[in-house]
Amino acid sequence: MSESKHELSRRLFLEKSMLATTAALATAGWTRARGEDATPQSTSPSDRLGVACVGVGGRGGDHLKNLAERSDCEVLYVCDADEKIGRNRASRVKNQSGREPQFVQDLRKVFEDPAVDIVTTATPNHWHALCAIWAMQAGKDVYVEKPVSHNVSEGRRIVETARKHNRICQTGTQSRSNAGMQEAIAYVRTGKLGDVKLARGLCYKRRGSIGPKGDYKVPESVNYDLWSGPAQLHPLTRRSLHYDWHWMWEYGNGDLGNQGIHQMDIARWGLGVDKVCDRVFSYGGRLGYEDAGETANTQVGIMDFGDKRLVFEVRGLSTDPLLGADVGNIFYGSDGYLVMTSYSHGVAFDPNGKQIREFGGGGDHYDDFVKAVRSRKHEDLSADILEGHLSSALCHLCNVSYRLGEQLAAADVKARLGANADDLDTFERTKAHLASNGVNLDDAKLQCGADLKLDAANEKFVDNSRADALLTREYRAPFVVPAAGQV
Repeated sequence: MSESKHELSRRLFLEKSMLATTAALATAGWTRARGEDATPQSTSPSDRLGVACVGVGGRGGDHLKNLAERSDCEVLYVCDADEKIGRNRASRVKNQSGREPQFVQDLRKVFEDPAVDIVTTATPNHWHALCAIWAMQAGKDVYVEKPVSHNVSEGRRIVETARKHNRICQTGTQSRSNAGMQEAIAYVRTGKLGDVKLARGLCYKRRGSIGPKGDYKVPESVNYDLWSGPAQLHPLTRRSLHYDWHWMWEYGNGDLGNQGIHQMDIARWGLGVDKVCDRVFSYGGRLGYEDAGETANTQVGIMDFGDKRLVFEVRGLSTDPLLGADVGNIFYGSDGYLVMTSYSHGVAFDPNGKQIREFGGGGDHYDDFVKAVRSRKHEDLSADILEGHLSSALCHLCNVSYRLGEQLAAADVKARLGANADDLDTFERTKAHLASNGVNLDDAKLQCGADLKLDAANEKFVDNSRADALLTREYRAPFVVPAAGQV
């Protein structure tokens, strides 16, 4: 039987790669030819698209399952810095072709293979941008999980790379592919609720302590240099290397950039704003317990867009829903309000609380992505990388405000809110929530963030070099995200 396109490409690639040393691969940055020299993608619907899944410990498992089950795709590679997790996942993949994927530990090896058409990534946040950029520079289309970046600049660099190299890049905010959510957002944006000036995102999700800060051993199955990548090579100070990185600034963005990015994206989508905010202010704290975590488990972010506002609430301690939503969204209009209680279901109410419309229905985010890969039109994506960048950036901007703040008494934080009735109500609800969890703000202090103005068009802060410094990070060679204009 003759070899398929992918079998032949893979065999030739593997034969060639045997001539390269592992040491050279581990120390070299990505230097593959770019742009017109990158490997072209097949446009034949009869060809299976070759897939590589990078980062498969959590959400990446869903990438593997869904793409392996498709008759038009074949998972060629499973890639993870943790060899134990990666090999285990690879052994369980059931491609329609019947062939098992190859496990590799270094993502750069994946990008060298011309048989790979698509790269999906569900690595920790600090790897999202560089993985996506390197893959697109190598001629691959990319599905990158949320948040698409670890900081604001990274997200813009991914957009720049996608446009320069004519790559399809989908963001992992799957709500945008769900019929119920699409109908609800259309309802908001076509004036059915009247004038909508305020949207609220909710991440009411219980998170427990991750244990005390200490000096812990990195699992032997993990290549910690690769795992750390763009981040500095710090000692492991938490008990669990995996997942709990979300609560460490070096790698994650707190629950605002974990679960919350979904609801942030929906809120921005419903408001119809296609830029970052003009002003941001955030307050909160890591309250209720002491552990190795650094990010807030209780946080309020306030974002102004001229005549529109987006308020986001993170609650990691036990809490009751707000208007029936715990992880969801609320849109407030002059003629009613709409509550989304999940990624695909919600209800619209009149001003008196009478139900007037219900929304529901799912979708297939992977299918939307593959169709756009075939059409070669990023406009066909339900969640193009630009949308992912803007929504991720709002999470990052809230965190910049928070991190540049100071510890203040609750009364002083309240005083800085001014006279806005919704801001004051949000503060009082937050204070009551904390009290119900045994956190007395008469004794404890809050982190009161910096009140920051932005030049939204240029995605920079106004006359604030300290804040601008947090729009990017110090990278560890050779894992360096390219600067503007150098992708």
